[in-house]
Amino acid sequence: MISFSTCWNSGRHTAGDEMLREIKDLGFNRVELGHGIRISLMPGIQKMFDAGEIEFSSLHNFCPLPVEIMQASPDCYKFSAAYSKERERAIKHTFQTIDFAERLGAPFVVLHCGEIEMNPITDELIALAKKGEMYSREYVRRKVTAVQTREAAAPPYLERVRDSLRRVAEYAGKKNIRLGVEGRRGYEEIPSERELPSLLDEVNSPQLGYWHDMGHIQIKENLGFLNHAEWLRTIGARAIGCHMQDCKWPAQDHQAPFAGEVDLEKLVPLLPPNCLFVWEMSPRRTPEEIRRSVTTWKERFGE
Repeated sequence: MISFSTCWNSGRHTAGDEMLREIKDLGFNRVELGHGIRISLMPGIQKMFDAGEIEFSSLHNFCPLPVEIMQASPDCYKFSAAYSKERERAIKHTFQTIDFAERLGAPFVVLHCGEIEMNPITDELIALAKKGEMYSREYVRRKVTAVQTREAAAPPYLERVRDSLRRVAEYAGKKNIRLGVEGRRGYEEIPSERELPSLLDEVNSPQLGYWHDMGHIQIKENLGFLNHAEWLRTIGARAIGCHMQDCKWPAQDHQAPFAGEVDLEKLVPLLPPNCLFVWEMSPRRTPEEIRRSVTTWKERFGE
């Protein structure tokens, strides 16, 4: 099953119905409401839903955006935050996203969980890779230091995330909404691939699953943190959804599928047959690029 995220066009629309019709014109009947949905877009969104003109597959937390946040910002409040007031705001706005998903008949909500407070190493490694210094002494030194720092610092952050996810999962259960913990781009973000299986086990909720991101995980493979296919062989059965995007080396993600270097022919079959695939495109991608990727997808993988 395929869907399309409003992250492609929510920033350039002032009316929710016009935003959704532009996506329908691409050939998609299912939509994920991304993390850039402002309150002002909601009347048009509700109108399209009430008229039976659109189906919503998923919402990306936070949706709609908190009124005090002016632009797409899925990490404006974090489950991992040291301050309890920030965690409570993250949980409160996640509850509101779950309520909105129930209202629109969307079965899934995608979650970011926060980050470890440390030097943001991912962009530094990307910069070195672009300069041709992949696996140089400096690259390896920075990477090893980052791993040591993260491993030592992670426990209290993970505990706060676990506690928050338990509350959110309990609430989602009452609404029959499933939650996908998204695989993240940054090594400093939570959870790492080493942490994710145990995090799902410890929260131990039928509402909680894994949300794969083809571009994010490919970036981690490109930087030498993991092997994309091996990771999916480990976690794929627990995936409930996937942000479908391609990636050009080392870190140009949100490309149209089949336009980059992600080996989709090998990777897609490692996800469950009932996995939801959501096109998550950069606003720079053209309608022609997107339509071409959908045609290729249907030729290779069916509907």
